[in-house]
Amino acid sequence: MRNHTNYGSSKSREAPLALEKETFQDDLPRAVIRPNEYLLLDGEWKFAVDPNDRGVAENWFVQHTFSQTANWPGSVEQHLAASQQEGSSWKDKIVVWYEREFKRPEYASSVEESDTIPQLTFGACGYETQVWLNGSPLTTIEGERIHIGEYTSFSYELEKLRPINRLTVRVASSMDADIPRGKQESHVYKRGGIWYQTFTGAVRSIWLENVERNRLRSRVGVVSIIEDNLVRFTLTTRIHDPGLYKIKLSVFLPDARANETLVAEDEFPLMLEAGQKSQRLVLDVPDALLWSTENPNQYKLVAQLVNEQGAISEIETKFGLRKFEARGSHLYLNNKPIYLDGILYQPGNATYDQIKRHLLAMKELGCNLVRIHIAGVDPRIYKLADKIGMLLWVEVPSPHQSTLKSRENHQAELLRMLALIGTHPSVVIWSLYNEDWGAQDIAHNLDTREYIVNMYHYMQLAFPQFLVVDNDGWQHISFEGRLKSDLLTAHLYTPDLAHWQWMLDELTKGNLDTIAAFPLVVGDPYFYRKQVPLVVSEWGGFGFENYGGPVDDTDRASQITLFKKELAKRSVAGDVYTQATNIENERNGLIDFETGALKVPAGLLASKKVT
Repeated sequence: MRNHTNYGSSKSREAPLALEKETFQDDLPRAVIRPNEYLLLDGEWKFAVDPNDRGVAENWFVQHTFSQTANWPGSVEQHLAASQQEGSSWKDKIVVWYEREFKRPEYASSVEESDTIPQLTFGACGYETQVWLNGSPLTTIEGERIHIGEYTSFSYELEKLRPINRLTVRVASSMDADIPRGKQESHVYKRGGIWYQTFTGAVRSIWLENVERNRLRSRVGVVSIIEDNLVRFTLTTRIHDPGLYKIKLSVFLPDARANETLVAEDEFPLMLEAGQKSQRLVLDVPDALLWSTENPNQYKLVAQLVNEQGAISEIETKFGLRKFEARGSHLYLNNKPIYLDGILYQPGNATYDQIKRHLLAMKELGCNLVRIHIAGVDPRIYKLADKIGMLLWVEVPSPHQSTLKSRENHQAELLRMLALIGTHPSVVIWSLYNEDWGAQDIAHNLDTREYIVNMYHYMQLAFPQFLVVDNDGWQHISFEGRLKSDLLTAHLYTPDLAHWQWMLDELTKGNLDTIAAFPLVVGDPYFYRKQVPLVVSEWGGFGFENYGGPVDDTDRASQITLFKKELAKRSVAGDVYTQATNIENERNGLIDFETGALKVPAGLLASKKVT
């Protein structure tokens, strides 16, 4: 139901998704849903720039005359351009304010007499976000008065709603190189070439929903042990009233007729204290159908938290059973060898509709893997990849300088992303850093290397469903001759076929010092003897003026075919072509950014097409 241009009231229960492009309809950027109603607060908001950062001191959250409007979601840069005040860019720091009113939903009228709480969720906003409701400051569930971060969701529990409510939001960002920025410009890396304009602020939806006082949070970690048909679920409880509870897990197998078959269920009694706590639960899924790129079988999990009086809090999500691992020089999906035919993808300021078209086009190109390049993306892309059978390589948006503060920010962003992405079978690889960005001193700073090694070991223990790359492209870390990365990756750029052949020969022989911009391994001596898979995780870039190679699409396709043939002749476990679409000055995309149409023949990047 849509009852206002600015309001959207809907149910959260999802219908089964078909594969056609037009059927992927999902309003909220989240993987885990609740069978409740929500109020979508997207649409027109009041808007103001705060050039001197005086709004807090002047109590703009109590009263302020907003002279502009802006559509949420949308970046600060888009809103600045639309306001025609500042242009679309900013130079050092930006502070903006948003405000709107909304009616209390009918379903929230009896909240004070019930066991539910209004919860306000931001799909993503930042880098700094402060929120006031009716002039009173809000604190996130994690206890933040100022939420720090730009790429993941965060929520507020609301004590009371009035018939008409006023929501005020302050957003601040800067060019600080200690902030995880990905490819957005900073004080260190200026816009131009491979660096992009900032894209920050109100970038994803906001919604209001009723949630139970005692509930399961909207995050589910999934680890499969496929040999035993076991699935380990990690759930997070949010408890206001301590006591005896039970968690009931039910797993269903959806079919094409929208029917569901119960295949497994179990109950787990728990004595829960007040606060937030993670809990691992294991369920046997007999005769499990595995998730793969050819057969992306998914199950539906319904998880219920039940108190002693029988009150239920419920969440649901899709998941798949799969195993992805590195053994020797090869990669395996569900114990079967797999070669990664990958492509580099930077969504930039693409809408979700454009992202859908891009991802389906990458599948048409013959890719079985997309490397989402140091970007925070709409989480619906993970759900779509789960559905169509596309492997994903995820990366933490990197800071732009190596300091203690940048490492602290990097770790916080990594942990936020992990909490929300651990559900998806499509996500198989994580990069901690890329090409030393944010770790420029990795070759000689022991603190930098120690941090990266610690995060690598942490992810191995806490998230065994992923392979982890320490620093993608070059300068991987060796400690006592052991690589602190599950893959040995190399970024190899050349338009010359003979030079390409030489680089691949040197790489596969284990001559790691001269083929890339920097040595492939730093730290203690490391001797490659096929003990880890080799992946050429960036190559090509044909058409970009700094990378050389043919510009014409037909000539590019021919060159790509020749280069893929050389990869197929060697002991390489995968490759990632640069890149999917044009982004600003990087004019090397194989897919039209606006339409998703291919510029080159379908199947071009599939190794099985190379003869």
